[in-house]
Amino acid sequence: MTRLRNYFLTGFIVSAPLAITAYLTWSFVGWVDSWVKPYIPARYSPDTYLPFAVPGFGLIVALLLITLIGFLAANIVGRAIVNFGERLLGRMPLVRGVYRSLKQIFETVLSNHGDMFKHVGMVEYPRKDVWSLVFLSGEKETEINEKLDVEGDPLIGVFMPCTPNPTTGFLMYVRKSEIVLLDMTIEEGARLIVSAGLVAPKVKRRRGPDAEAVTISNPKLEEVQPARSKRTASSLPNR
Repeated sequence: MTRLRNYFLTGFIVSAPLAITAYLTWSFVGWVDSWVKPYIPARYSPDTYLPFAVPGFGLIVALLLITLIGFLAANIVGRAIVNFGERLLGRMPLVRGVYRSLKQIFETVLSNHGDMFKHVGMVEYPRKDVWSLVFLSGEKETEINEKLDVEGDPLIGVFMPCTPNPTTGFLMYVRKSEIVLLDMTIEEGARLIVSAGLVAPKVKRRRGPDAEAVTISNPKLEEVQPARSKRTASSLPNR
């Protein structure tokens, strides 16, 4: 019975990720088909001539249309049309805020890779000796830094994701001296968040001249601990 149980658990570990991946992929293809296929003329749809529905045809049409729109928007005429549409949306009180926010998010995630998260770190939150995983994008000069920075110890914007959904979380500005950098990659940090700590990356030790240089360096313990203890003590309620 013990051997049969081990066989079952091994088969479950192997088949469950495959089944979930196939289900999510199939659901996504069906969702796109349900949106695109109703707008395809019947004479151009293979479902009209075949006794069965062709899965993924709507997804292929959507990819081709998106690529065609990108091609048209890259030339002078397309840019003029896009600018006219954006000016038109800019005159709508409620729509313009939603459009500008979504456009900025998509441009940051898909286009400008230099502004995406670059490092994984740890900060003390929500109390002393309790550490939370955060993602850092690097040091940037913003209005927040101009008004709140301390000489030699600037504020750095960090994103603290929630478990198990790393797309939600909290944006915080933390002193550079209070951030401890980790050697794990962004993908490894995301897997750690999604798995609630079950899938932890292996320890990486970067030493020597070939080690990758980072913008933010870990502070020395003797330099950080007094300031951190003072801050934490003042932030804790009296008991």
